[in-house]
Amino acid sequence: MAAKKNGALSLCFEVLCLCMLSVVLIEGRVVPLLQSYHKSGFRSTFRVLYDTSKYGILQLNNGLALTPPMGWNSWNFFACNINETVIKETADALISTGLADLGYVHVNIDDCWSSSKRNSEGVDYLKYDNCFNLGVKPEERYPPMRDALNGTGRTIFYSICEWGVDDPALWAGKVGNSWRTTDDINDSWASMTTIADLNDKWAAYAGPGGWNDPDMLEVGNGGMTYQEYRAHFSIWALMKAPLLIGCDVRNMTAETFEILTNKEVIAVNQDPLGIQGRKVHVTGTDGCLQVWAGPLSGHRLVVALWNRCSKVATITAGWDVLGLESNTVVSIRDLWQVSDESLRWYIKNPSPSRFMHAKVMSPLNPQTLTQKIPLHHPKAVVFGRRILV
Repeated sequence: MAAKKNGALSLCFEVLCLCMLSVVLIEGRVVPLLQSYHKSGFRSTFRVLYDTSKYGILQLNNGLALTPPMGWNSWNFFACNINETVIKETADALISTGLADLGYVHVNIDDCWSSSKRNSEGVDYLKYDNCFNLGVKPEERYPPMRDALNGTGRTIFYSICEWGVDDPALWAGKVGNSWRTTDDINDSWASMTTIADLNDKWAAYAGPGGWNDPDMLEVGNGGMTYQEYRAHFSIWALMKAPLLIGCDVRNMTAETFEILTNKEVIAVNQDPLGIQGRKVHVTGTDGCLQVWAGPLSGHRLVVALWNRCSKVATITAGWDVLGLESNTVVSIRDLWQVSDESLRWYIKNPSPSRFMHAKVMSPLNPQTLTQKIPLHHPKAVVFGRRILV
């Protein structure tokens, strides 16, 4: 369950370079995303651990959302306090800060914008809430808007937001490009962790063309610490969630800018393989010591060690937990330090000489990654690529 805001948070976010991952396109649809996992190094349980069997069975296939959308949404910070000046200045800020160059290209005006004097000319993204639904079930309410959007002759990203009430992952893939799996987020540790857990349930249904949506980012709005926001951004990236900034980008702090512009974490979110990372192992009181992981393209696996307890703790991820054979050789790169100078991992492998650029620090615990995670402080690791043998 979610920890309280004053509970411990720590995230260690790293990429392990492993065996072959690939994507195969057939008539615009991605076939089962793990079908190429037949090489040595992976356990027979790998496909079960990172199940994608539900992906593609209900795909909209409108050519959009091959990676999760990125941009900005007005609601989390401004709510109904929006006007033309705010929206124009925000668009300008996305460009002047370089955020647009990193992929944050959608400027989404949430509630309180509608007027009979406005039209949808030039719209590329529609978030359709379930407010004032007149009792019509979401499964009946949302397809007509899909049809209306398709009838415009313009490709428009369709974001379904019925707050996860009717389990949209089970039906919304043939209707929209993303679907909210949870109630609205708020700017707190408890809300963020709870929503992460709820969204995790539907990992097998997400993939290129259709994504689980745990709601917009709260990074920079002031309700969490720097370390908590860093974890928030990292887990959203790992889960392949839409990365929609929810703060006032005209007035960001340096810490907020640092988090939102981490190119390597963004690359995890935008990885073309498109497999949603998920929680693969929990220990500790109420499962507060967590290992999250997910396959990436290019012989890689992303792993996050997340301390959600109220004190410093050590988290160990065995090769079996990650779906790897015990003799698999890996190289590691930290995505927050973006350097190998602060390496504090303990790694033991039967043949360290098989590494490129390896810096094995105090080898302990065979076939595991072990890290002491301080309270509210992310840690980091870096290695080069694995030599395939």
